[in-house]
Order: sequence, then C-alpha cells, then structure tokens
Amino acid sequence: MSSGDVLRSGSDGPAEDAAATVLLVEDDDGDALLVTELLEDAEVTVVLRRARSVAEAVDALSRPGGAPGVDCVLLDLGLPDAVGLTAVSRLREVAERVHDVPALVVLTGLTGGDQGLQAVAAGADDYLVKGETDSGLLGRSLRYALQRRRSAAQQRALYRSAVRAEETARLERALLPKPLVGDERVSVMVGYLPGGGGLLGGDFFDTVERPDGSVLSVVGDVAGHGPDEAALGATLRTAWRTLVLTGTPPERILEHLERVLLTERARPEVFVTLCQVVVAPDRSGIDLYLAGHLPPLLITGPVGDLRCELLPPTGRGRALGVPVDGGWEPRRIALDGPFALMLYTDGLVEAEVRHGGVPDAAAEPVLDGLGKDALGLVALHGERPTRVGPLRRRVPRLGQSGLHELVRDDLERQGIVGVVERVLRRVRALHGGPLTDDAALLVVGWTGHDTPYLGERSSTLADSAEWARP
Repeated sequence: MSSGDVLRSGSDGPAEDAAATVLLVEDDDGDALLVTELLEDAEVTVVLRRARSVAEAVDALSRPGGAPGVDCVLLDLGLPDAVGLTAVSRLREVAERVHDVPALVVLTGLTGGDQGLQAVAAGADDYLVKGETDSGLLGRSLRYALQRRRSAAQQRALYRSAVRAEETARLERALLPKPLVGDERVSVMVGYLPGGGGLLGGDFFDTVERPDGSVLSVVGDVAGHGPDEAALGATLRTAWRTLVLTGTPPERILEHLERVLLTERARPEVFVTLCQVVVAPDRSGIDLYLAGHLPPLLITGPVGDLRCELLPPTGRGRALGVPVDGGWEPRRIALDGPFALMLYTDGLVEAEVRHGGVPDAAAEPVLDGLGKDALGLVALHGERPTRVGPLRRRVPRLGQSGLHELVRDDLERQGIVGVVERVLRRVRALHGGPLTDDAALLVVGWTGHDTPYLGERSSTLADSAEWARP
C-alpha cells in the first residue's frame, strides 16, 4: 500500500469523512492490508498514508505541511522503535507543536483493559484491539475521534479569536486615555473610529492639565495601519503624557517625542504627524504646534451663537521622524471668552463622500484637493481651464473644507454637547460604512469665567458592533 492511497466507498458515505487524512503507523504489511479492508467495509472515505515506524510518523508530522494535513493517526503499539506507550507520548508531543492536533486512535494486537486506559491517559482518543475490531467498530471509532478533533480545533480557534479580541481591546483602551484635567470649566471630548474593517491604526490623543493651570492636548497619527502602528501610537501617547507630567517645556516636548519615535519604530520610513495645543493658565490664548499635521478647527462664541473657523496651517513644521532640517515653532492665538479647538487626524478628511453631500459643497465640478489646486494654478497664469480630467473627477473626499462645513452645520443645529459622536457618525454615513483609515477626534475647550456651564466630558470608541447599527 502506498503512502497516499485513497479509500473511497461511494457517494453515500458521510460527508464529514471526505477530506479526512489518516496516517497508519504499522510495520506489518498484512495488518496494514487488514486495516485497509476494514475501512473499505466501514464505508469511510479517507486518504490513507502509511508509516512503518514511530520515526517515520514523527517525520511525517513534523515536516513543513505534514501535521496540518493529517486528521487522524492509527497507531500500532508493537513497533520496532517503541516500547509500550512511548509511541503515544512521542507522537502526541510532536502533534501538539502544530495548531490542529490530529486525533490518535491506538489499534494494536496487545490486549488488556489497563493498557487501554493507560493509552487514553497518555493522549490517545481511543484504544482498539485488532482481533476484537470489525469494520463497524473501526468506522465508529474513527468518526468519533475525527469529530472530537474538529470540536477541539473549533474551541482552539474560538480561544485564539477571543485572545486577539482582548489584545485589540487593550490597545484600543490605550488609545482612549482618561484626560487628566481638574478645571471643571474645561471640556474634553474624544472619539476614535477604527478604519480598515475594524483594524487598529496609529492614531493617538491625550489631554493633561499641569499644576500651573495650563492645559496641553495632542493628536497624532503614525504612518501606516495595523497592530505595529497601533502599538507605536500607544507608546508615543504614553511618552507624551510622561513628558507633560514631568514638567518638560512645551517647546521641547516634540523633540523628545521624536527621539522616542526613532528608537521604537520598526522601520526607518515610519513617521508621525502631530498637533499639540497649549492652553494658557488664564485661558487668554493658545500656543499651536503643527508637526506636518492638519490645523484644528477653532470654535468660539457663547452657547447658541457658536462660530467655527478653519485655522490656516501657518508655521507648520516637519513631521516627526522625517530626516530634514527644521523644528517646530508655536503659533500664538489670542482668545477672549469661551472657545473650543477640534483636533483631528486625516482619516476624517480622507473619507469619500459616497452618500449625500456636505452643506454648501459645490455641485460641479466634483474635485478633490489636488484638482482644486490644479485649477487654481491655471487661473493664476491667466489661462482658461479645460474640462477636468479623469484623475481629478474621482470619488470626492470630504476634505478640510468639507469637514469645516459639516461641523459648522452640526453646531448650528445641535450645539457643542455630543458633537464628537455626531461628527464621527455623519462622516461614516457619508462614506457609506467603515472608513478606510482610522479617525481620531479631540475637542478641548473652555466655557468661560462668568457662565453657569461646566465643561463637557465624553469618550467615544466606535467599535464595529455598536456602529453597525443605524
């Protein structure tokens, strides 16, 4: 019998046996032929492979692609290179090194009930005596062992899935830290919307109030998407909080954070864009630091008369980790009265507008940012623009101006309380489902000196189960 004989009993055999591969470990050719005939009589469809010793069986299970293809081992204990139950222990040890451990049925000429109990205790699924086994008994034993193997494999898969889900949740919690703010008139609203079918990315954010009353906030975005980027984002957020809590001057934080990035990143091409805001202790203004990042939206005015302004990227420095000259200088913005700043990552502005539009958006032509820049350059040279080419007339993206209009419309309709969750939901709806990239949103603000309103605190993690509902 060859090592790849296929036993087929017809189309009326059990469907679950169709893909079963059985490794018969038997040194006697006559007994091997007997097992073949019993399997045929039992109408069990299997691919039967043969090993003549424990060493051959170990080699078949341990070679690349070997064990994952074996569903069950039929093992004789009377082998030339094994004594007693050592064969069971050796094969079980080898099989457990792979993800899907094959079933193991002992089929031997040795009799004795104690021997069978010891075999099962050593890891066998069943113990059959050759002289007492007919086709029906062998078929049932094989089917039961295979079903137990499938059930065990399913349980292991569920366990691995649960472990991965827990690890993902732990990373997500690291990306949604609790803000350390004591001033009750300071608002901190955060939200995180995983993209890429629920896979994590490297967006991170945090807010900390210092003993002098200044409030520091950050939003960052690690280039790339996946567990490595998410872990790096969590590391950088922790490093940023540490720098703030240890009293590092705001103008020195980014350079120290870049040193952490250069040490912890997995590849030299990984970079980080970042927006840092420092609110003055007397709330009279803010210092804005931009490291290759999009500028925030500035929301001012009392409740019921909110105004939303898109800040220009004045003074934007290089991204962290990019090997070019240049540092980061703060831009001072004076403020008078209540205010809020909306910091965000590019996952929001890169959302494609597939369902509906945004308020005041131009209907024709539908251009992305590059298309608008191209037409602007043509107009600057006094030329008349021709029709928009196919690369410029693609599915439109929300863009900074679109996000600005969306937020302004939402504030006019419903005010600032709950704005983070509403904006995330609306962008997701415009995109037509989960975003391609992660989206992080942080609103930090102040309600004013002479006002009865306290600051709003909220945290939104848009997990796939919750946000699948309309």
